[in-house]
Amino acid sequence: MYSWYENNRVGIFFDELPIVSIRYNLPSMTKEEQRSIEKYPFICKKELKVLLKDYKKNQQYEFSIPKGYCYDGASIPRLFWRIIGSNTDNKFLIPALIHDYLCEKHKCVNFDRAFSTEVFNALLEASGVGKCKRFFMKNSVACFQTMFCNWGK
Repeated sequence: MYSWYENNRVGIFFDELPIVSIRYNLPSMTKEEQRSIEKYPFICKKELKVLLKDYKKNQQYEFSIPKGYCYDGASIPRLFWRIIGSNTDNKFLIPALIHDYLCEKHKCVNFDRAFSTEVFNALLEASGVGKCKRFFMKNSVACFQTMFCNWGK
């Protein structure tokens, strides 16, 4: 496993480097395919095996993100793009990939919303996102997840 990030709270490991790409519309696509791309413009180009370690609880979680998994990137309202950056910022692509998958598959981290947010924060740090932006993004995500993502078992 490739060590992506590690501190005294969380460890993030991949079997290989994540490869993501932007999907784009082609003239031959159906309206449904084009709407799908508008909603989920990013794609995981190959299967990615992920190992997450929660050092606080002495637990680890292993799962795979399938090749072809599509996601929306960092869900940053356009109003905040000047302050935070847009959802297409390359610093956000890997953190958004892992976090979006965890938001869809809560069972991957045993329904631990706080840990998924900690993983997101660690991935942002590993991507070089500054403390102020990370603080804002982490807390915004935590609030959104609590209100809308049904993390209960």
